[in-house]
Amino acid sequence: MPVTQVPLAGGAAGVAYDHTGTGPGLVLVHGTGATRQQWLPLTEAVADRFTVVAPDYSGSGDTTDHGGPLTLADLADEVLAAADHAGLDRFHLVGHSLGAAIATHLAAHHPGRIRSLVLHAGWVRTDSRLRAEFTYWLDLLRTDAEHGTAHFARMLPLMAFGPRYWERTDTAANEELVRTLAATLAPGTARQIEVDLSVDLRPLLDRVTAPTLVLASAHDRIMGADQQQALLAGIPHTRYQEIDAGHGAPGEDPAGFAALIAAFLDERRAAEATEATETAPAPDTADALDLSTVAEPA
Repeated sequence: MPVTQVPLAGGAAGVAYDHTGTGPGLVLVHGTGATRQQWLPLTEAVADRFTVVAPDYSGSGDTTDHGGPLTLADLADEVLAAADHAGLDRFHLVGHSLGAAIATHLAAHHPGRIRSLVLHAGWVRTDSRLRAEFTYWLDLLRTDAEHGTAHFARMLPLMAFGPRYWERTDTAANEELVRTLAATLAPGTARQIEVDLSVDLRPLLDRVTAPTLVLASAHDRIMGADQQQALLAGIPHTRYQEIDAGHGAPGEDPAGFAALIAAFLDERRAAEATEATETAPAPDTADALDLSTVAEPA
């Protein structure tokens, strides 16, 4: 597993990432409380035609850092450092939730590096409602830490999953999921939620030049239609698509989620190939002619 050292405002971070596949670069940015493992279904779907880099940013997985406060810029720097360390010059970029905010920040500050952008369950600004949501998350995590409870993990399926999850699960299965979530939640989740509280991308949106897919979840109880519309209005080259799932679509419908993103990436890959062919200069006539085959005049 590759690791790259990244200087942050509070000290250095050792950013761990997965490096899989072959082809044009693709960088995947996970959400709050998750890890790079979130992207395994998508990685498996596209690794035969994309070089996939999936980092853990600070607070998650195998990445280590100073343990103090983080900023959105810190996390974007970590993601870019992983891409650099993997040898990716220009790359497609996909982010989920906080990962979408990180990806937007990165695409705005380094537009020449980004081939295309996918933002799932993203948002533009942490408004009053989102501030109340994220503050409640921190309160639950604080209570869990003090009393050994699992309130935050119990809240996650209610918050993250749509009707299809609840139609096909039962109490025992949901309880098992809660236990799994409580055991696997990233240790730096609270630090990442503090970053969630700080998000304000309004000054950056018009600096994003990459073709962008705003992918919303039809049953997202966190990021509403107003946030998706703000992304569409602010980023110049966007399109919109929905998945029949909740905020946690990567876990609720991993195959469907991966298929939607893979289709967009394949379309952009094909479009780039066509554009390269159309803009390639025609060979010079003299250069194209093999003069060695022309007989000397008698």
